[in-house]
Amino acid sequence: MKNSIAAIDHYIHGHVVANTSGRTQDVFNPATGALTGRTGLADVDQVSAAVAAAQAAFPKWADTPPIRRARVMFKFLELLNQHRDELAHLITAEHGKVFTDAQGEVTRGIDIVEFACGIPQLLKGDFTEQVSTGIDNWTIRQPLGVVAGITPFNFPVMVPMWMFPVAIAAGNTFVLKPSPTDPSPSLRIAELLKEAGLPDGVFNVVQGDKVAVDALLTHPDVKAVSFVGSTPIANYIYETGARHGKRVQALGGAKNHMVVMPDADIDQAVDALIGAGYGSAGERCMAISVAVLVGDVADKLIPKLVERTKTLKVLDGENLDAEMGPIVTKAAHERIRGYIDLGEQEGAKLLVDGRGFDGKQAGEGCEGGFWLGGTLFDHVTPEMRIYKEEIFGPVLGCVRVKDLAEAVDLINAHEFGNGVACFTRDGNVAREFGRRIQVGMVGINVPIPVPMAWQGFGGWKRSLFGDMHAYGEEGVRFYTKQKSIMQRWPESIGKGAEFVMPTAK
Repeated sequence: MKNSIAAIDHYIHGHVVANTSGRTQDVFNPATGALTGRTGLADVDQVSAAVAAAQAAFPKWADTPPIRRARVMFKFLELLNQHRDELAHLITAEHGKVFTDAQGEVTRGIDIVEFACGIPQLLKGDFTEQVSTGIDNWTIRQPLGVVAGITPFNFPVMVPMWMFPVAIAAGNTFVLKPSPTDPSPSLRIAELLKEAGLPDGVFNVVQGDKVAVDALLTHPDVKAVSFVGSTPIANYIYETGARHGKRVQALGGAKNHMVVMPDADIDQAVDALIGAGYGSAGERCMAISVAVLVGDVADKLIPKLVERTKTLKVLDGENLDAEMGPIVTKAAHERIRGYIDLGEQEGAKLLVDGRGFDGKQAGEGCEGGFWLGGTLFDHVTPEMRIYKEEIFGPVLGCVRVKDLAEAVDLINAHEFGNGVACFTRDGNVAREFGRRIQVGMVGINVPIPVPMAWQGFGGWKRSLFGDMHAYGEEGVRFYTKQKSIMQRWPESIGKGAEFVMPTAK
């Protein structure tokens, strides 16, 4: 009996809407290589329908008291906790990351919803009495209108939740354009939001590709766009959106380094590199892809790193013993293999080669999946493409430097500045590293320093286009605009026209 192929469509004004463009993209289970669904790719008309639904819902939703919007978020939070494992299984089925990691992804998304439940406090303005004789002045924050999120394949639940809970709680309406590679979680989220009491039209999903992206970027009713993905696309999103008068927050690529100082706990550093380098098959924007080994630490660390990489448990993500699952798509699998080939050609020393991994080792039925083992290079240099470019796979490169100053200069010279870590026992090293490094998110003995919901997420340099980070108070500012109101009453107004610039008097 053949597996049924699911049609994965759009969600507009509270209902699933069939795709009408005639264009689709296949969805696979990465562990088995089996075709499981077809994502409908929206045309301009369907994007316009989603925006129109959001635009129609906006006035009433914006007028809803913040405490009532928060109550919807509280109910949504309850439902997310009830359905956490269901969402995690959807992630594993279409992305391939191991189930426990998918559970963690959902949990980190839940953190943002918890933060958004506090929106009445977060929307408070400032008030100054008597700024001038008889005049008071205060500021308020109001929603923008229809806002859009364009999100990547690697976190189909968490990254959308960086965006829409804060945007919706603040009074905006939302159009989500998820990755067509793993689109099913977005529709389940939409169903849970409706069950939580969110009015129809406040949250909409359009599946699609560049056609849908461009339609959102150019639509006059879309006031802001949030994006997470590669740097070239982030740059394009930022420039195109800004040219069409939109507020844009575009998070781009990364090449995250982890510096290991000679005084670091070697076993802890190895654990950190294995988890942060190979977790989710390296398909994380916060994955560590470069180990910067200072002084003689490489000679002590690399033998242990080789051993751990070779014994990595690469299994079907539904197996609870799995430490790493498959690569998300066949195309990504081929791209990553190409980088391993390139690393050899460039002269890096290949210590562990993941290209020989056989899917049969991953579990029953996995022979046709998109499998790679962990791959480890030593003697990588800054001139190599495997150092410069984001591989986005389970490939870890080791660079040797003589001291902390060389490590800092190396990292600061890279075009990306998303995340970085330093493992050390020296407090002064930790302090100087944190101060001097030109990277947006820094971990000291923390390999993946993803900030909590109230802190905000974002890199520097070509890892972020726009001036506001995702979620946290930065997210509230991004999804709202400030209005300043000055007020006085007739009894305080003197007689006669005033022709000079108003001043405090």
